[in-house]
Amino acid sequence: MEIRVRLFAAFQEVLGTDALPMDWQPGLRAIDVFSWVCEKHPELAPWQPHLRFAVNYEFVPPEHSLAAGDEVALIPPVSGG
Repeated sequence: MEIRVRLFAAFQEVLGTDALPMDWQPGLRAIDVFSWVCEKHPELAPWQPHLRFAVNYEFVPPEHSLAAGDEVALIPPVSGG
């Protein structure tokens, strides 16, 4: 089973895509998804203290447990004027 990882703002720019597939495994949490992305792109790791997570369009804490088929959004802070 898979989950879908959605990327926004700076994450989307660094990875060059707005979504990634990821294999789901029992016990997987939202923060584990970010760790998985950072294994391939360590330059994103400094964003962790400011990162927000959403699962299936609802904000969740980093420790939120995932289910097969979930969509996880990694949302870095954005600014603008």
